[in-house]
Amino acid sequence: QVHLVESGGGAVQAGGSLSLACTASESTISQSTMGWFRQAPGKGQEFVAALSWSTGIAVYADSVRGRFTVVRDYASSTTFLQMSSLKPEDTAVYFCAAQYPSRPPNSADSSQAYDYWGQGTQVTVSS
Repeated sequence: QVHLVESGGGAVQAGGSLSLACTASESTISQSTMGWFRQAPGKGQEFVAALSWSTGIAVYADSVRGRFTVVRDYASSTTFLQMSSLKPEDTAVYFCAAQYPSRPPNSADSSQAYDYWGQGTQVTVSS
């Protein structure tokens, strides 16, 4: 069974930075299309960002564009969500997800297009 393992959540003050990491138990899945979603208390799940390993193209939600960056590390088959200029409204549980096989690029922001999910990691931004 495939597992996605996330790490890197925590608490930070507004304006600070955090980096989340996500690795799949199988490297072929880690190197497909990896997405990040979040869910704040009392709200629905929200797309954050996604990265196609095959093309290197990343897409972002408007709410995080310019502040968050998705990068990959081939050696460890890990996808990172680098978050900077964090705001209290970024507080949420963040989930990484993998498409396997990869879907068309226009599906990157749809949670239904993802086959595997991590357990989630809490990010708390205080004002």
